Amino acid sequence: MPGSPAPDVAFGPGSGTRRRPWAELLAGRAKRQKYNPERGQKLKASAVHLLRSHQDLNNLLLEVRVLLCRESKAGELMDCFSFFFFFSHVFSFTCSVLQDQASRLGFPVGVLAARVAASSLEQVCAAAAEPRPSVLLTSEQQKKLSSLLEVAKHLLAHSMFSRAVFCQELWKVQDSLLLEAVWCLHVQNVVSLQELVESHPNVQALGAWLFRNLRLLCEQMEACEHSDISRAVLSDLVKMFVLRGFQEDSDLRRTVQPEKMPQVALDVLQRMLIFVLNALAAGVQDGSLEHTAVRCWVSVFDGHTFCGVMSTDCLKRFFSHTLTQILTYNPVLKVSDAVQMQREWSFARTHPLLSTLYRRLFVVLSPEELVGHLQEVLETQEVNWQRVLHCVSALVICFPEAQQLVSGWVSYLMARAFESFHLDSLVTAFLVVRQAALEGPSAFMSYADWFKASFGTTRGHHICSKKALVFLFTFLSDLVPFEGPRYMQVHILHPPLVPDKYRSLLTDYVSLAKTRLADLKVSVENMGLYEDLSSAGDVPEPHSQASQDVEKAIVVFEHTGRIPVTVMEASIFRRPYYLAHFLPSLLTPRVLPKVPDSRAAFIESLKRSRADKIPPSLYSVYCRACSAAEEKTPENVSPGMRAEPTCAEEALGQLTAALGELRTSMTDPTRYDVVHAQVAVISESVHAALRHREDGSSSEVSRVRLSITAPKLEQAEQQVVDLLLTSFCQNLMTASSFVPPERQGPWATLFVRTMCGCSLLPAVLGRLCQLLRLQGPSLSASHVLGLAALAVHLGESRSVLPEVDVGPPAGALPIPDFVNSLLTCCTRESSLLCLKFCTAAISYFLCKFSSQSHDMLYSCLSPGIIKKFQFLMFRLFSETREPPSCEDTAGVPWRPLHPPPADWQRAALSLWGQSTFQDLLKEKALHLTYRDWLQLELEVQPELDTLSDTERLDFHQWAIHGHFLPAPSASGGCGGNLEVACTILVNVLLDFCQSSRSYDHSENSHLVLGGRIGNRDILSRLQDMAMELEMQWGGHSPPQGHFLFAVFRSRLQALPSSWDVADQLQRQQEVLMCKRLLLCLPPSILIGSIQAKPSTVPTCEDFFHLVNSELRNFCSRGDALTHDITAHFFRGLLDTCLRTTEPPRVADLMLAECKTRCPLLLTSALLWWPRLEPMLLCVWRRRCQTPLPWELQRLQDSQRFARSFLSPDAACPSPEPAWISAAALHFAIQGLRREDVRRQLQRLDSVSEELLVFLFFFSLMGLLSSHLSPNDAGDSLKALGVCAEVLECLEKRKISWVALFQLTETDAGLGHLLLRVVPGQHARLLPVAFYSLLSYFQDGAAIREEVFLHVAVDMYLKLLQLFMAGDTSAVSTLVSRSPELQGQGNPVELITKARLFLLHLIPQCPNKSFSNMTELLADHKDCDPEVRTALLSRQRAVPDGNLDQEPHLF
Repeated sequence: MPGSPAPDVAFGPGSGTRRRPWAELLAGRAKRQKYNPERGQKLKASAVHLLRSHQDLNNLLLEVRVLLCRESKAGELMDCFSFFFFFSHVFSFTCSVLQDQASRLGFPVGVLAARVAASSLEQVCAAAAEPRPSVLLTSEQQKKLSSLLEVAKHLLAHSMFSRAVFCQELWKVQDSLLLEAVWCLHVQNVVSLQELVESHPNVQALGAWLFRNLRLLCEQMEACEHSDISRAVLSDLVKMFVLRGFQEDSDLRRTVQPEKMPQVALDVLQRMLIFVLNALAAGVQDGSLEHTAVRCWVSVFDGHTFCGVMSTDCLKRFFSHTLTQILTYNPVLKVSDAVQMQREWSFARTHPLLSTLYRRLFVVLSPEELVGHLQEVLETQEVNWQRVLHCVSALVICFPEAQQLVSGWVSYLMARAFESFHLDSLVTAFLVVRQAALEGPSAFMSYADWFKASFGTTRGHHICSKKALVFLFTFLSDLVPFEGPRYMQVHILHPPLVPDKYRSLLTDYVSLAKTRLADLKVSVENMGLYEDLSSAGDVPEPHSQASQDVEKAIVVFEHTGRIPVTVMEASIFRRPYYLAHFLPSLLTPRVLPKVPDSRAAFIESLKRSRADKIPPSLYSVYCRACSAAEEKTPENVSPGMRAEPTCAEEALGQLTAALGELRTSMTDPTRYDVVHAQVAVISESVHAALRHREDGSSSEVSRVRLSITAPKLEQAEQQVVDLLLTSFCQNLMTASSFVPPERQGPWATLFVRTMCGCSLLPAVLGRLCQLLRLQGPSLSASHVLGLAALAVHLGESRSVLPEVDVGPPAGALPIPDFVNSLLTCCTRESSLLCLKFCTAAISYFLCKFSSQSHDMLYSCLSPGIIKKFQFLMFRLFSETREPPSCEDTAGVPWRPLHPPPADWQRAALSLWGQSTFQDLLKEKALHLTYRDWLQLELEVQPELDTLSDTERLDFHQWAIHGHFLPAPSASGGCGGNLEVACTILVNVLLDFCQSSRSYDHSENSHLVLGGRIGNRDILSRLQDMAMELEMQWGGHSPPQGHFLFAVFRSRLQALPSSWDVADQLQRQQEVLMCKRLLLCLPPSILIGSIQAKPSTVPTCEDFFHLVNSELRNFCSRGDALTHDITAHFFRGLLDTCLRTTEPPRVADLMLAECKTRCPLLLTSALLWWPRLEPMLLCVWRRRCQTPLPWELQRLQDSQRFARSFLSPDAACPSPEPAWISAAALHFAIQGLRREDVRRQLQRLDSVSEELLVFLFFFSLMGLLSSHLSPNDAGDSLKALGVCAEVLECLEKRKISWVALFQLTETDAGLGHLLLRVVPGQHARLLPVAFYSLLSYFQDGAAIREEVFLHVAVDMYLKLLQLFMAGDTSAVSTLVSRSPELQGQGNPVELITKARLFLLHLIPQCPNKSFSNMTELLADHKDCDPEVRTALLSRQRAVPDGNLDQEPHLF
C-alpha cells in the first residue's frame, strides 16, 4: 500500500543505533509476549482503522492492474478457472472497499466511484513526460488506462458507477485529458462522446479544445508509435462529427435528445477546415508540422472512411457544406483581381493539397451536382474567386463530361446577362470560360473558339439590340486595364459581329485595346503565325516566336510537301511580320548539308513560288553568308558541327572527367549532396559539349520523331550519348555492389533527367533504338542491366517527357511503350535479349519501387514488357506452364553480375516464382491474354526459332487447348468456347496481315497472309480448330451462321465505304486477305454444313453476301471472280452434295439458287471452265457414277455454244437462260485477235434479241475493264470494236438497248440480275461507256426512241459528276499512255463531245422526249448551264398534255 514503510527498514531512537531487520524485531517480540485472544481482537480493529485512515482510492483502482499483471505472469502455471477466480476476487475486493468508503463518507457509491475513476484517469493522462504537447498515450499509459476501464466497466455492470458525475468530473480536469483517452472511453462504452459533449458547460470552450486536440493529432499522425490507433482515433471522431452534424433529425435514433452535439460537431469541422484553408493561403511549407496536419486532415475526405456508417445523403450534405465553405472562404478578392491574376490559378499551379481536397469532394458529388452547387453559391453568397476558379479547373480536369455541363452553365449565364443586362452573370461567364480554357483543348474549348462562337455570328446574344451591344463593349472596355494581352488579341483578331450602323462601338474598343497593348509593348502586327491565342501565358518576343513559327512550318512542310497555308497568308496579309521576323529566322546562315534537308527544301519552295515569297536581295545575302560559313568550316567537320575540333575534344574531355568523378562518388551512396552537385557539373559539361544554349528562343519539344528501322544520330550527339549511357551502366553496377536499388537514393533519377534535357532526348532514344534493335545480341550483361534500369527511370519521368512518333501504324507512343516496341521475339537472338531485358527491368522496378503502389508500374513500364516476359517464360520454360507455388516471399533479387545464359534463366525463373510478381499478374491489364499471345506468336520466325518444330507444336497445343481455351473470358481466355477462340485467332491474323510490321523482317512479302512462314503454324492451328468446331456441330450449320463470315462482316462494316481511293485500297486489301483466308480453310465452309433434315439444301447465304457486297468489287477482272475462289466454291459444292443421299438434285437446287442470288459465280465458272471442268469431272466421277448435274451440264452447253459460234461450222443452239449463253460468248470473243473481231461477229444476226442485248451489256463491261486494267492499250481498242459491232447489229435489227444504261438493283428484272455480275465501279462508269460509243450511234436512232434523250441527258449529268469527283482518273491515265486512244476515253474530250452531241440532239427530238426533264434537272442544279437552258426552253415549248407522259424504259 502507498505510505507503508519498506519491509527491511527499522526505526531507532538515534541515527547511531544499529538497524535491525523487521523479521528479527518481530521474532524477538513473539518470544516476549504470550497469545491473548482479547489483545488479538484489539490489534485487528486497530489495523482496520489504520487502513481506513490511510486509503488512496485512486491508487487502489490503478493497483488492480499491478495485481492482475502479476498474477497473469504467475497465471502461466494456473488454469483458467483459477485465474478467473482470482480476477473476480480482486474486483469484489475493490467494490467492497468503495462501498465501505462511501458509507463512511455518506456518498452514493456510484458518485464516489465516478470521482475516483475521473481522478485516476487524470493521473494516467498526467503521467506523460513528453517534451511537447501530445494527444496520444504512451504504451505504459495505455496499459494503465486499460486496467482502469476494465474496473469502470465492472462497476457499471454492478450499477456502482455514475456516468453523469464522471463526465462532470472529467471536464473539471479538461486541460489534463488526452484525446486518445476520451476516444477510449467512447469505444469501450464507458461513456460516449455524445454524453461527454452534452455534459460540458461551455460549448465554445469544448469546440476549441476538440479543435486543438484534433490539430495536434494530425500533426503527430506520422511520427506516432501506434499509427493504427491514431488513425482510428481520427477516423472515429470525424465519423461521429459528420454523422451528428449533418444527419437529419428524422434519421437520428438516440435515447438522449441531442442539444449540443450537432453544434459542437459543426464548430469543430468548421475550425479544422478554416485551419486548412488558412495554411494553404499562407503557403504552407513541405515538411512542416502544419503541412503534415493539413495533409492528414485532407485525407479524411475519403468516401471509404464513411462507407457503411452513414447514408449517402448525409455524406453529400457534409461534402456540399465543405465545398461551400471553401468557395466562400475569405472573399477579399475583387473581380478585377480575378481578371488580372487568373492565369496563375490553373490546375497545375494549384496547391497539391487543395487539388486533392477538390478531387475527394468530387468523388461523392456528381458533375451535375457540382455545377449546380457552384451556380447556387455564386448567386447567393460572396465568394473567394481564387477558390471558385480553382474549383472550375479541377472540375473540367477530373470529369470529361464537365465540358458540356460548364458550356451549358455558361450559356445560361450569357442568356441571363443579356436578357436583364445582369453584369454579374456576364462576369461569371467570362471568368469561368477563361479558367476552363486554361486547362487546354482536351478539357475545354479555347477562349478564342468560344469568343468567336458566342459573338462572331448572328446567333450571338449581343446582336439583338443596341443596348446589348453597348452592354457588351462597355464590359469589354472595363476589362482592358486588368486583363492580359492574349485576351485583347483575341477580341481584336476575332471581333464581335456588329451591324454597320453600330460599327463605331467596335472601333472605339479596338482603339482602346490597341492602346493598352502598346502600353504593354505588345504588337498585334508582330504576332506569330502559330501563336496560341488561347494561352494566357506571357506574349513571347517576336524573334522568339518567329523561331518557333519556322520550326512548325518546316514540320508541316515535311508532312504535306507544300508550303503551309498559314505562311502563304502571312506573306500577303501580315507582310511586316513575315519580312521582319519570319524570313530572317528562316534564313539564318549555316553550313548547308550536301543532301538538302527539310529546311533547305522549304526555302527552295518559297523561292520558286510566285509573288516573291523570298525577296531576291534577301536570298542572295543568305546564300553568301552560307558560303562564308562553309569556307570557315574545316573539311573534316561535318555540317552542323559548330565547334572547332580542339574545343569539341576539350568539352568531351571535361564531360568524361565529370562522369569519372561521379562514378567515384557512387562508392559512397550516402553522400547525396556530392552526387547532386556532380550531376549538375555533368549537365553543364553536356551543354558545353553540344553547344546548347538555354535562351529564350528554345521551345519545348512536344513530340520526338524517330525512325525505328533506321535511327540517325549526328557524330557529336552519339559521342555524348555513348559517354552518358556507359557512365549510367557503370554507376549502376558500382552502386548496386554496395546497396540494393531501393537504398541508392535519387542519383539515377537525376542522371536520367540530365540525359533528357539539353534537347538530348531524341539522341538518347535514337541510340537506345540502335542498341536494342540493331546491336542487341552483342550487348553485355551490364549493358542490358543498365539499359533496363534506364528504361524504368525514363518511364518514371514520362509525365514531363514528350511522346515518340515512330510513324504508322503505331504513331505517337509514350516512352515506356516506345521501349516495348524495340523488343521483339522474332528470332532466337531477339527472344534471348527480350528475356534478359524484361527480367532486368521488372526486377529493378520491383526492388527500386517496392514501397510504391502498382500504379507506379504503369508509369515506369509498359504492360507489354510484362506480357512479353510471360510469353517468353511460357514458351521457353515448360515448368512455368504449371500454376506457380509462390512459396518464396522474399524480396526480388537484384544481382548486378555478368551472368552466362544459364544464370539469366535462373534469374528469370526466380523472378517468375516471386509472390510479388505473381501478385502483379493478377491485375487485368498485365495478364497475358489469348489475343496477346497470338500477336506475339505470329511474329516468331520458325526457321530462326529457339524451339524445334515438334516443341513449337507442343507449345501451341498447350497454349490453345490447355491454357487459353479453358481460361475464363475475364482473364483473357475463351471461356471454353472454341468458336470464340477461332474468332479471336482470325481477327488477330487479319490485323497482323494488315499491319506494316508483317513486312519488317521478310523479303517474301508476296506470300500469303503477311509473307512470313511463321503464319503457317498458326494457320495450321486455325485449320485444326475449324475442323474440330465442325465436328462439335455434328454436321449441322449453327443457326447464326459460320463464325468466319461474321468476323469478315464486322471488320468490313468498320471500314469506310466511300469511293475515295485510299478507302477503296484499304477495303480491297481487307477483302483480299479475307479471300486468302477462305482459301486456306476447307471449301465446305463456303457452302455451309448439311442441315438436320435430309430434304433441305445447304445454304450459302453468307458466302453469297460476301461475293455480292465485296468480292465482286475487287475481282481480278471486271466480269468474273478469280479462278482460285471460283474453284474453291465448286469444290465445296461438289463435296457437300456428294455427302447427301441425292447429289444431283442437291447440286441442281444449289446452282439454281446461285443463279438468282449470286449470278457472278456462274459467269466466273464460264470464264474458267476450261480449267474448272476437268476438276469437276474428276471429283464427281470419283464418287458418283451418274452424269454431271443438269445445271453443270447447262454450263457445258453454254461453253459449247460459244465455241461453235466462233467456229466455221454450224453453231449449236444457245441454251437458256440467255444471259448465261451471252456471258459464255462474251468470254469466247475476248480470246479473239483484234483483227478477227469484225469477221467473227458477222453471225450475230442469227442470235436471239435477248441474247444480243445481254451480249452488249457484257461487252460494255469488257470495255470498262479494259480502261481500268493496266494491260496494253490494244485491249481497249479491241473491246471498243466488239461494242461497236454489237451495237451496229442492235441498230440494224432495231432492238432497243438504252434500258441497259438505266439499270437499278431494285429492278426485279435486268437490273437485279446484271448489276450483280459486275463491280460497283463499272456500274458507276456506264456514262463513260455510253459516250465512248458516241461515234457509232446511227443517225435517226436517237429520234426514233423517245427515251433516248432522257438517257443521254442522264448519262451526261452523271459523267459530269464522275469528272468532278475524280473517278475518271484511271481512264485518263490509260488514254495518256496510248496515242491510239486519244479522243476515245479522255474525260475532257469525252465531256466536250457529249455536250456538243446533246446541244445538236435537243432541237431534233420530238416533244414527247422531254417528259420529266424538270425532275431530272432538279437533282443536278449545278450542271452545264447551256445544256440546262436548252432543255428547259425546249420543254416549255412542249404542250401541257405531253408533260404527264413518262418515258417507257423497259
